[in-house]
Amino acid sequence: MDDESLSRLVAVTGPAGSSNAALAAAVASVRNAAPGSCAVILVEGISDRNAIEALAARQGRNLSQDGVFVVPMGGATNIGHFVDLFGPAGLRARLAGLCDEAEEGDFRRGLARAGFGPVAARADLERLGFYTCVADLEDEMIRSLGTAAVEQAIASQGELTSFRTFCRQPAQRARTREQQLRRFLGTRSGRKARYGRLLASLLDPARVPGPLDRVLARV
Repeated sequence: MDDESLSRLVAVTGPAGSSNAALAAAVASVRNAAPGSCAVILVEGISDRNAIEALAARQGRNLSQDGVFVVPMGGATNIGHFVDLFGPAGLRARLAGLCDEAEEGDFRRGLARAGFGPVAARADLERLGFYTCVADLEDEMIRSLGTAAVEQAIASQGELTSFRTFCRQPAQRARTREQQLRRFLGTRSGRKARYGRLLASLLDPARVPGPLDRVLARV
């Protein structure tokens, strides 16, 4: 991918909420490294990146020193562009990634179009190093931590009263606590990204959600 194409990709992903700084750092490092010596984890958004980096730090890993870069794409539909940039036809980094269950089809189609062969099922994605969160990474972490621990995390951020008020809304009353927590995390700009880092830092090492554990083990 030439500089003009990269600029267009930055323009597309930036407004969608991805981090242009993360993309620029990854490109600069991978370009100057031997092919295959760096790895890039492709994720949908900043909250996923924050969770991966927080868990890696808890495991005692420094991803940048390991030549591993977590790049938010501003949405799953951009997967093909990022595979073209970082994959075998581009900068030749090792690839891995996370996607939400609802966007698994976007990942499968994007990887297939990029020449990774038939990617017809979740097992094919996992063979390539891409893992699906059910329903998304926040849902995975809420189930792993348990609702009480997540509510304690919300309290630590001074938002427990806001959460309880949110739960009393008519649209929330019939939902389970897990569903209410997941919805609450996405209701305000920046909240999902902040809690992505916080919840990942609280995970029991023996109960790390499978997709999060496996994507880090891959790189």
